[in-house]
Amino acid sequence: MPKEKILVTGGAGFIGSNLVRNLIYNFDCEITVIDNLSSGRMANISDFPDINFIEADICDFDFSLIKSQDKIYHLACLASPPQYQKKSIQTLDTCYIGTKNVLNFARKCGASLLFSSTSEIYGDPLVHPQTESYFGNVSTLTPRACYDEGKRVAETLCYEYSDSVEIKIARIFNTYGPGMCPEDGRIISNFINQSLNGEPLTIYGDGSQTRSLCYVSDTVDGLIKYMENDCGPISVINIGHDNELTVSEIAQVIQRLRGQPKAIEYYPLPEADPKQRKADISKAKELLDWMPYTDLESGLLKTIDYFMTHKTQATVPVTFTGHEALC
Repeated sequence: MPKEKILVTGGAGFIGSNLVRNLIYNFDCEITVIDNLSSGRMANISDFPDINFIEADICDFDFSLIKSQDKIYHLACLASPPQYQKKSIQTLDTCYIGTKNVLNFARKCGASLLFSSTSEIYGDPLVHPQTESYFGNVSTLTPRACYDEGKRVAETLCYEYSDSVEIKIARIFNTYGPGMCPEDGRIISNFINQSLNGEPLTIYGDGSQTRSLCYVSDTVDGLIKYMENDCGPISVINIGHDNELTVSEIAQVIQRLRGQPKAIEYYPLPEADPKQRKADISKAKELLDWMPYTDLESGLLKTIDYFMTHKTQATVPVTFTGHEALC
């Protein structure tokens, strides 16, 4: 029986590389990774055996150059706020042009497609926790809109192709763990970097805003279970943790694990930064028999150990633009 062929766009990134690792060791499949390395890193996948890696941008890649695929995990997109705000047009292009190219390829070869959307499509939510039926509270005119609205229009593209492509939209909430870029500018990497450097932790706003943090192996497990599940021609499922913590509480946990004094510096809350974030994962539990199992302390200890191992790369940017985004 021929091996299943799986394409992972953005497979050298944080979640993508963890996904590829899981597929390699748990499935008998042929894996192709397409990544332009704008945020992904070769170091994330350099030790993976027998994968076909293509350094390319999905916005202009000629998909006729690769074999027909059975399944496509479409994860390609900048997700770090400092990065996507610096490269806002590239981010929009990836979400629309790149996603359209991937969808056309999926339709041509009859592949199922899992699109990595984000909790950011809910914006600064007026419904809590966030369910898949919530339409969101977002603005098109903020520094974050290139990512938020990019993902929203990509979901619409997926809907328009769902008459000919099996579509699974995974709205991924905050994910952390080994493989994170030390300089991606999000809450966990910021706090750990500052802790390792002996610096006060920086909190934007008063620290009362909330996040739910999911360890990367749990997120990846949810994505794979989603792909393997028959949910119809198009479906939307939240993938994240339902344990809600304030930013201040997260900072305190990291300081306690590091055995450091509770030094905090406060800065103004960035424009459009969400005040609340909590995944309603009832649908994932029911349809996928999935829920996250890694507790925050265990996940943070593994993540801190990873950052310590890669300490030479762990530097903190001079300024940050916010805490919240996809992985």
